[in-house]
Amino acid sequence: MIPSHSSSDLSVHGNPIGNMFKQPSTAEEWEPYMLSEEQIALFNKNGFISGIKILNEEQVDLLNKELASFQSLTDQERSLFYHYDTNESEDPDKVLFHALGTWRVTPGFHDLLWAPAFRMAAYQLMGRSYRLFHDQLFCKPALHGGVVAWHQDFSYWTFTKPMHHLTCWIGLDDTTKENGCLYYVPGSHKWGLLPVTGLTGDMDAVRTVLNEEQLAIFENRIANELPKGYASFHHPLTMHGSYSNYSESPRRATVINTMDHLTLGNLAGYERLDALASFPEMIHDKPLDSQFFPLLFDGDKELEKFKQNIPMIDFK
Repeated sequence: MIPSHSSSDLSVHGNPIGNMFKQPSTAEEWEPYMLSEEQIALFNKNGFISGIKILNEEQVDLLNKELASFQSLTDQERSLFYHYDTNESEDPDKVLFHALGTWRVTPGFHDLLWAPAFRMAAYQLMGRSYRLFHDQLFCKPALHGGVVAWHQDFSYWTFTKPMHHLTCWIGLDDTTKENGCLYYVPGSHKWGLLPVTGLTGDMDAVRTVLNEEQLAIFENRIANELPKGYASFHHPLTMHGSYSNYSESPRRATVINTMDHLTLGNLAGYERLDALASFPEMIHDKPLDSQFFPLLFDGDKELEKFKQNIPMIDFK
């Protein structure tokens, strides 16, 4: 398990450190960011919603500049990531990159966790106050594979309990079928937890764990095409994956994974403790409430008297 790092580790800041986002403080200021009852119902039906604007063009450009800087990090900066995998290409359009922990390294990715449109939507879809679980960064180079095989997020997160998580996927480029956008299987969040078939390689492996009815639904998977700066949110059991980037441009995206503010470690009998070697410390049956899991939204504190007027999901 990783230790706490020096002042260069931005996880010591459990609040925004810059002026990238103005934080709402009244009902009137929060209202433009609120999801409608129809959007909440759609999430409940399909296990995802899409087309939520999180970032403007200037903010997207800032994050992409920070992303480019990850190719020239010091050893100390790299040590802040929970996972860091890159092909070290000097051509930014050819960089293959997957990382966890970007919020600890640069101010833009740190403060993205407090983007108001993300925070309000996540609160409504979580149905209660929540913490950061971890963030991710995915970069698919132009004319490159970069396949992420079909999976359910919680199948890789069973070292936590109970299951009360949410994923926000934000495009840093326009995402299309040609450049490897995300696909969702609507309604698959109601299938329960399925066996893991792998995150890379064989996009058809998932078919071996689906019954006839599920296979029919799988054939109607939906492409999550989005303009840059826009997001989709999905349930921890929603089946999703992405195909290769066949376009002439990179496809970059960042992901914020959240969890209930009372989530506990679930390490007893967990077979993949080696996979958590670089992840923040967790103790079985103890809350994940260290500096590495900051409280991103406290509904009782931030919304007070008007929170009863906000459409909220009954999370199951």
